[in-house]
Amino acid sequence: MFYWVVKAILGPILAVLWQPRAEGVENVPRRGPAIMVSNHLSFSDHFFGPLPLPRKITFLAKAEYFTGTGVKGFVSRAFFTGVGQIPIDRSGGKASEAALRTGLRVLKRGDLLGIYPEGTRSPDGKLYRGRTGVARLALEAKAPVVPMAMINLEKIMPPGRTIPKLGVRPKVVFGEPLDFSRYYGMEKDQRVLRAITDEIMYALMELSGQEYVDRYAQSVKTELEAEAKEAKREQQADDKNRRRARRAERKNERAERRARRKAERRQENGPAESAEET
Repeated sequence: MFYWVVKAILGPILAVLWQPRAEGVENVPRRGPAIMVSNHLSFSDHFFGPLPLPRKITFLAKAEYFTGTGVKGFVSRAFFTGVGQIPIDRSGGKASEAALRTGLRVLKRGDLLGIYPEGTRSPDGKLYRGRTGVARLALEAKAPVVPMAMINLEKIMPPGRTIPKLGVRPKVVFGEPLDFSRYYGMEKDQRVLRAITDEIMYALMELSGQEYVDRYAQSVKTELEAEAKEAKREQQADDKNRRRARRAERKNERAERRARRKAERRQENGPAESAEET
């Protein structure tokens, strides 16, 4: 119920402020289970993706949205819980298996399940390699996969920005359902899972127009964060060296001023001293 209340309130606001567009809504099944796979550009994907659909999408959301502290953490936890989003642990191993079982329960109910195959938000607007959990879901649930491409969402709320930017018109494109029935019963074959996942990511690339990078987004994000930290350390070191150089320069200037004053005093006292000697 809360999902529809939030949508009824936010829908008109989002429509007025950003005038979002949608294409291919007819490709989403009107009933029965389906896996909605999306590229992940920003936090606002959660709002604009489901907006044009008459059905609820239950997303597998990262656990961090439910464990934050302070006012921001409370608001995030209340919102995602209220709209029926499910927290998942992305640490791998047993946590990944638990996330898979949770997704299967959603599909077994005949609902729409939303998932971001990249596993995290794109750090630079490019499309990154998908993780194969989405392929396992598709085969075990025997559900169609509907690509859902977000466009321009990274301009509204890029990573690090907390206040949405106006003047950007987002777009969501729903592609035709992908049928992987030819692979049923092969969910343990890693080559099959990779082939299915790559086909899904190719469909998202075609719909979104993004540049594809055959690497995991999390790896790139980790590298960028390490580079940013190194750049910050270098900047701090440069600032420290500049401060040290300025201190040394000021010290030299003070020493030079003292030396000049001392020399001036000697010059002033010189004639008097010479007269007394005579």
